[in-house]
Amino acid sequence: MVPAIDRYQKLAQRLTAAARRYARSDDEVQLLAVSKRQSIDAIKRVAAYGQRKFGENYLQEAETKIAALATLGLEWHFIGQLQSNKTRAVATLFDWVHSVDRLKTAQRLNDQRPDLATRLNVCVEVNISGESGKGGVAVNEVPSFIDSLVSLPRLQVRGLMALPAPESDFERQRRSFRRLFEIFREIDYPAFDTLSMGTSNDFEAAIAEGATIVRIGTALFGPRE
Repeated sequence: MVPAIDRYQKLAQRLTAAARRYARSDDEVQLLAVSKRQSIDAIKRVAAYGQRKFGENYLQEAETKIAALATLGLEWHFIGQLQSNKTRAVATLFDWVHSVDRLKTAQRLNDQRPDLATRLNVCVEVNISGESGKGGVAVNEVPSFIDSLVSLPRLQVRGLMALPAPESDFERQRRSFRRLFEIFREIDYPAFDTLSMGTSNDFEAAIAEGATIVRIGTALFGPRE
């Protein structure tokens, strides 16, 4: 089994190499360590190497981890589909939410964000591949949806997120991410600076097309238990 430090260093090298290959600066692309179904000890090991940003999909699992690792000063990102009855806990515990695609959900996150907390960073999830039954705002509705979020004072709209339909061909991967980037660059909104796209299987294509956050689990932690 490959040691965790080796996986982390190898991944960091791949991220740097991809950024340079496509004329991106090293600090333009941030790694979000997707720690769902990983143990608290596994997260501690990765945090010890300097990783601060961690993404979780499931609230109940995340609550335990956030409490256990509270002294480490980590930044927590919720990246799963958000149910209305879970918004209070998410608004309280997390620094970012990447999967906002309904106004009702955004309003609940805003209303339930604690008064003394900083604004909750949110990304609008876009159904970039037009898949039926999949979460995300339709491509043609993204600008109007973002306009509807402007009046929510406890949210900071930071950018867009997408999980395109799986593709094995590199150029086809790039095509989906390029479409999201084209939407992104047309939005004029304060602090709109984030493109959350790319996973273990396609992050190099995402970096080529402007990703600022890549969400990586398996390539960093190894196979899930």
